[in-house]
Amino acid sequence: MKFDYQRKVALLNKQKKHGANPETLEKIKAAVSHLHTRYIVDMQAMDATVSEINHLRDEQLHPKLVALVDAMGTMWDAMQVCHENQYKIALALKALDVSQSVKETADYHHERTIQLWGVVQEWHTQFEKMVNYQREYIRALNSWLKLNLIPIESSLKEKVSSPPEAENPRIRALLLSWHDHLEKLPDEHTKSAIHNFAAVLHTIVEQQQDELKLRAKVEESRRDL
Repeated sequence: MKFDYQRKVALLNKQKKHGANPETLEKIKAAVSHLHTRYIVDMQAMDATVSEINHLRDEQLHPKLVALVDAMGTMWDAMQVCHENQYKIALALKALDVSQSVKETADYHHERTIQLWGVVQEWHTQFEKMVNYQREYIRALNSWLKLNLIPIESSLKEKVSSPPEAENPRIRALLLSWHDHLEKLPDEHTKSAIHNFAAVLHTIVEQQQDELKLRAKVEESRRDL
């Protein structure tokens, strides 16, 4: 539309310069006027759409993202408390005297070890997904915001009643800060620790399997005596 209008204006000026007949000039003027009116209407509609998008961005999306960040902060605080309690329990168990405990692996010991191994593996998978999905989500929002903040260029823009463009909305600082914190997150160290924990459990599972097989052979040999 804009380029059609500009071409018609250029044609009108050219015809005027070359002294075209009045009838031709009137036809071109009518076409220019029609395009100008359509252009103004389209720009007003676009301004209204942009204004509504910005309203949704500032009044709905931003508060919901703030609430999401607050909820995630609460979640991580609760998780930290749980991990600290687990650490205290682990230290207490480490201090127990197990010299009198049964050293042989029972079937239920083996089953619980397999169960724990599976849970830790799933923990690693879900933690990795959570971090990756969150990074992708914030990157997508930042990419969208960059497009959202691009001003609409128009040679007729000043002639249209347009809402002022918010060049630095509140959501921008939130997304940039969120993105920076996610990029600095030491998730690789955490994933490595969980992976190593799972590897240790897998080794224990294999040792228990060997022990159970050996015990089964011994018991079978006893029955044959």
